[in-house]
Amino acid sequence: MYADHVIEPPGLRARKKARTHDAIADAAISLFLAHGFDQVSVNDIAATAEVSKPTLFRYFPTKEDLVLHRFADHKGETARVVRDRQPGVSPLTTLHRHFRAGLDRHDPVTGLNDHPEVVAFHRLVFTTPSLAGRLTRYMLDDEEALATALGPGIEARLRAAQVLAIQRVLARTNWQKIADGRSALDVHPEAVADADQAFAQLRSATGGTSHDFH
Repeated sequence: MYADHVIEPPGLRARKKARTHDAIADAAISLFLAHGFDQVSVNDIAATAEVSKPTLFRYFPTKEDLVLHRFADHKGETARVVRDRQPGVSPLTTLHRHFRAGLDRHDPVTGLNDHPEVVAFHRLVFTTPSLAGRLTRYMLDDEEALATALGPGIEARLRAAQVLAIQRVLARTNWQKIADGRSALDVHPEAVADADQAFAQLRSATGGTSHDFH
């Protein structure tokens, strides 16, 4: 006797979950960009995405997660970069090179991306207190992971905090220039110079040596 329901293969279930996740996230971002984070309710998002409110919360535990999941791909990235670095290359040099590579490919996380939706997305995050606060929590988690990768003791914790602060300031500076109307291509030389200066100052403060990144 056949069952009265179809058992979906794991691959199909995973794809359906991914589509639902993306549909909810896309609906949320569109509504937030159009109306503002605080003006859009979870009910509005669920209705637009055509899912129930409980389903929405299964994918995104909080309203802030509907926005900040876009940073998930970069979670713990600095720690991974340090752990996977080439033999004989210092953590600071590796992190500097990694940030420079992000600038060259206009990675949104560096702030050097002039796609209108990316610029608007960053404005949404930076100007909404609850999102900015939640992003700080993400950064503190990254700081903890980077400190662990750098080693034990207060020196590693201080270094991790300095690196994350540098990346945050550089990204915000780049975004602000683009938000003021300049192109990523135009800002790129300044962004590279700022990154080189920032990491050079950190290297000097920690007793390191200069490296050629060109």
